[in-house]
Amino acid sequence: MISEYIDRVGQNIVKHSDAKVPFHIKVVDTDEVNAFAFPGGYFYVNKGLILAAENEAELAGVMAHEISHVAARHATERMSKAQILQIAAIPALFIGGYWTQVAMQNALGLGINLELLGITRESEREADQLGIQYLWNSDYDPNAFISFFEKLQEQEKSKPGRMAGFFRTHPYTLDRIAFAMDEQRFLPEKDNYVMNTSEFD
Repeated sequence: MISEYIDRVGQNIVKHSDAKVPFHIKVVDTDEVNAFAFPGGYFYVNKGLILAAENEAELAGVMAHEISHVAARHATERMSKAQILQIAAIPALFIGGYWTQVAMQNALGLGINLELLGITRESEREADQLGIQYLWNSDYDPNAFISFFEKLQEQEKSKPGRMAGFFRTHPYTLDRIAFAMDEQRFLPEKDNYVMNTSEFD
């Protein structure tokens, strides 16, 4: 069964990660190429992502990236930071008249959004770094992490909009691919890597 297979792949990566929570991994029947992990280890892999991967290592690379977000507690950090910024902004709402308050609310809202965007960018970079390490820890070829995202970028160029969902939540740029390639230099070479299994086929 596909769900059991995906769960086995994910649990193997979790076992070789820094995650401190049990993971509940489910397959979602949608053609959108994406995966989502939430606090508490709730992890959803779209059917479209499974079909887009050419081998198990590519699939495992995306899963390792998502597991990294949970292990590093990125969503919790964003929510906590947003709450702190909103509470800190309350005194400013009592200054001046109506239009001053409206302007301050808009400025504070923009400031909070920009601060959270900075956290999101840093979170994605850290998830890339940890994801490559978890992939390597699990004996998968870390090059699959990069090849999958390069392939998605090429598909997006040839058929704009097809990968919009993935790039909306995973803003892969050439800089991030270059960073991931650089990160691999710090991993010792292994004699053998897992690229594919009969189960994936």
